Amino acid sequence: MAKGYQANKERKEAIAAFGKDLGKRAGFKCEWCESRDDLRPWDYRPDQNPEMETLALLCARCRELADGSKADVNELRSIRNALWSNVPAVAEGAAKVLSPCREPWVREAIEESLIDDDVKAELLK
Repeated sequence: MAKGYQANKERKEAIAAFGKDLGKRAGFKCEWCESRDDLRPWDYRPDQNPEMETLALLCARCRELADGSKADVNELRSIRNALWSNVPAVAEGAAKVLSPCREPWVREAIEESLIDDDVKAELLK
């Protein structure tokens, strides 16, 4: 158990080390909805070493969405612009949240985004 605890602690410290750079990249606002409330790093690829491309600065509500919380269609519209980010954690993370929604605008937005074609195909199947 101590080994897992230590690894988790080290991962959290590694992610925290990116905090200032993430804030600057994001303009100190949520990279999905642009809120300025309760911003924290979100780890898009927890199975990989943390890097700027695998982390997004998100508000509490967007972190909830990223973790599977339900949202209505109007709330999802607020994160649509994140699809055009050149940061995989931002664009692909938002697309994963949006893709279960079967509204036509969601599919169209994901198709038009700059996200890798293989990721798009996986999300839209």
